[in-house]
Amino acid sequence: MIDFGFDKLALIGAVALIVIGPEKLPKVARTVGHLVGKAQRYVADVKAEVNRSIELEELKKMKTQFETAARDVEQSVQQEVNAANASVSSTWEGLGSDATSAGKAAEGASDSGHDWAHQALQPPVPAYSHPKKKWRLKRAAMPTWYKQRQGVRTRAQSGAARVARFRPKAGAR
Repeated sequence: MIDFGFDKLALIGAVALIVIGPEKLPKVARTVGHLVGKAQRYVADVKAEVNRSIELEELKKMKTQFETAARDVEQSVQQEVNAANASVSSTWEGLGSDATSAGKAAEGASDSGHDWAHQALQPPVPAYSHPKKKWRLKRAAMPTWYKQRQGVRTRAQSGAARVARFRPKAGAR
């Protein structure tokens, strides 16, 4: 920006005092100050807008980089999954052909004609077991007998109920 030293400002002030006059100089100085302040705010706003647009462009670049990286990872994972599926299916088909030949041999050897090879390929279904929790029963951290012995309040009362409980009876004067 423009570099004003003290000597240049003093020269400008002296010329303004002579040209404008001492009566109008404070009003003109105030107006010039307001205009300079507005100009500085405008320049600061323009700088902030430029910085925001630069940051926005950088964020867009980072977004595209992340999206391409995510797409690459997704494609590599998909390729690995497809390869694993192909190997599993080929192994399964190999087992299936072995199982059918073993099943035919077992079928010829068995009396009932039950397919034992097909039954061996299916995993057993686990039996249901109850979790053995008494979830309807609330359990306190402190036993009831301890509360009764130590005098721990088991039932809460409101303030009005407590006052009514300990208030002397009307006929007991």
